[in-house]
Amino acid sequence: MQEILSQVTYLAASVLFMLGLRSLTRPDEARRGMQLAALGMLLAIIGTMLHREILTYTWIVTGLIVGTVVGYPLGKFVPMTAMPQRIAFSHMFGALAATLVGIGEFYHMYQGDHPTNPSAADARFKMAALGFEVLFGALTVSGSFMAFGKLQEFITGRPVTFKGQNFLNALLFLVAVGCFGWLVYEPSNVLAFYVMVAIAFAIGFMLVLPIGGADMPVVVSLLNSYAGLAASATGFAIGNNVLIIAGALDGASGFILSIVMSKAMNRSFGNVLFGAFGSAGGAVSGKTSEGLTARSVTAEDAAVQLAFAQKVVIVPGYGMAVSQAQHQVRELAELIEKKGGEVRYAIHPVAGRMPGHMNVLLAEANVPYDRMYDMDEINESFAEVDVAVVIGANDVVNPAAKTDPASPIYGMPILRVNEARQIIVLKRSMNAGFAGIENELFYDDKTSMLFGDAKGSITKVISEIKQL
Repeated sequence: MQEILSQVTYLAASVLFMLGLRSLTRPDEARRGMQLAALGMLLAIIGTMLHREILTYTWIVTGLIVGTVVGYPLGKFVPMTAMPQRIAFSHMFGALAATLVGIGEFYHMYQGDHPTNPSAADARFKMAALGFEVLFGALTVSGSFMAFGKLQEFITGRPVTFKGQNFLNALLFLVAVGCFGWLVYEPSNVLAFYVMVAIAFAIGFMLVLPIGGADMPVVVSLLNSYAGLAASATGFAIGNNVLIIAGALDGASGFILSIVMSKAMNRSFGNVLFGAFGSAGGAVSGKTSEGLTARSVTAEDAAVQLAFAQKVVIVPGYGMAVSQAQHQVRELAELIEKKGGEVRYAIHPVAGRMPGHMNVLLAEANVPYDRMYDMDEINESFAEVDVAVVIGANDVVNPAAKTDPASPIYGMPILRVNEARQIIVLKRSMNAGFAGIENELFYDDKTSMLFGDAKGSITKVISEIKQL
């Protein structure tokens, strides 16, 4: 009876995970989706505690307490601007848990005081699951740490490449796969197991090292997929159905999201995993800023343009996140609307440093969900826009993606801001974005550059509008 109740609880948890994931596809239902998923996780823990094999709850309760003490501050107090690296950090811990479970199971089977030494058929099946779990888990741990470091900027965000790098990566991967095959053939081979674990950690570092900041949204979602696959394999290894289902959901959703992100950047998985998006040496495009002049504008002039505009589109970027200007952006929009204008927000799929980064920041500032438009929904209407306001975005609005075949972002879908009647760009300086190239938009005759910290600049514009 206890085992049946445990499996029923697992089934309910799995259904809640699916409903939660489904709700996350709509911003206005995302909070409810997270609540459903959290309830599902609670049921999964209860179902595990009902297992007959659980003789003591000491470690489970200890884990719950430690997880709560660590997790609550991470969720409550980490600023939204740091959410991408927090997510990468979470992937690291999730994958670390799967890896440690795999190592523990292997130790219990062959190295403990009372090794179980299962039959050959059972051992091969279990080792196939354990090897997959540890292989993907270990590379996700080190890869997530690298992604965290690049996002937190204590590791350079520029691509780091060297001669023979792809060959070395391929060699490491082949050796790891070779160890995996050896283990399936001879499950008790301790040396092959730990060599595979060590190489998997190295692969994670090497895979993310040559990836630039512009590709981080894809990397984060791909690492999420790897963590899910590791968790699913853990479920097969220890016979836990909810881990199999939840891990498969996580792995599949992360993979799909990675495909969507790659498409939005006009990038292939091969480019993301093995290519350097930009270079540390400056602009790599076929075009430069030589002979071009950017026109600056004062906060007073920008206020006049916005106060009397009928249709305004705000394009948020990572610069808005860095300056934490989302609340000032909402206040600016409300002032424009009081003056009779219409304000919408154009969101590029890879704006910021993680999927949905801009949506989350704007939602935090209580911007209505129905004012946020995806790139495909709003691109056709830019020609009718009186003023487009670009706040800290760079590569996602660069016309070079359409006009310059020599550009590394050529073919990347962009927000067609250059079609608006007037454009105001808020930036600290004329520095290039992650792709390391000049932005043609900044030198357009219709573009005015408002230099300075986005939060301070918008505050000045708001003050000027109030006086009109």
